[in-house]
Amino acid sequence: MTLKSAALLALIGSLLFTILMALDFIKAVSGFLGDVVPVISLLRSLVYLVASLSATIFFFVFHKAQSR
Repeated sequence: MTLKSAALLALIGSLLFTILMALDFIKAVSGFLGDVVPVISLLRSLVYLVASLSATIFFFVFHKAQSR
């Protein structure tokens, strides 16, 4: 496996994880608006979403750097 293909695989995996975290964040927001979920759960979901989004951006930039 080359570094370029490993970067692409990591990008795909982190993109799928980011989509999952975005769906969890939407679920937490709707639960918070319905007074079912506490605010700390909403904050935790937001932190996870930002962390997975930053990892996805990192792997995207890393994959583009390997293409040159």
